[in-house]
Amino acid sequence: MAETVGSLVDKLSIIELKIYHMAEQAARDDITPDFRDRCNQRLEVMHLQRDDLAEELSTLLTDIASGRVVPKVYRQFKMYNDPQYKRPSA
Repeated sequence: MAETVGSLVDKLSIIELKIYHMAEQAARDDITPDFRDRCNQRLEVMHLQRDDLAEELSTLLTDIASGRVVPKVYRQFKMYNDPQYKRPSA
């Protein structure tokens, strides 16, 4: 499994922010029609990306709920600021 629930939610959050800000740009009064068209074309792509991610998340959650997928949990092993891992002085 390449994606986790958390990574998909993160990607969805990011694309939603991009959609919001691109829509703001497309709605500006001081832009050329060409710029507005480019913004709207990008919005179409972003909406497709968002929908694909949402579908992937929904499928993953369904698979987890049914038991078809069991997510792996990996602990973080941080070594910085831990005196046990301090390099000996030369």
